[in-house]
Amino acid sequence: MAKEKVTITLDRGTISEVIRLTGATSTSAAIDRALRALLRSERTKRDVEAYLRIPQTSEEMELVNYQPTLSDLDDDTDWAALYPDIK
Repeated sequence: MAKEKVTITLDRGTISEVIRLTGATSTSAAIDRALRALLRSERTKRDVEAYLRIPQTSEEMELVNYQPTLSDLDDDTDWAALYPDIK
């Protein structure tokens, strides 16, 4: 992705905290991470808003309320044979 050099004014405490929390190696990396996080958040928000405009079907609502039990996992699969390297 092409990058562009820009000049911005930041609160030093905020950028220091972003660097500390994210492990970013520079102010530029911290800003890049912050902007990507903002983009993900906004895209998710828009996806949720779009989804909420469409009513859920009865099948979807059944999935929401589904509570699996251990009997749902009861089968004849020999898991130990499928994963012999796991102890």
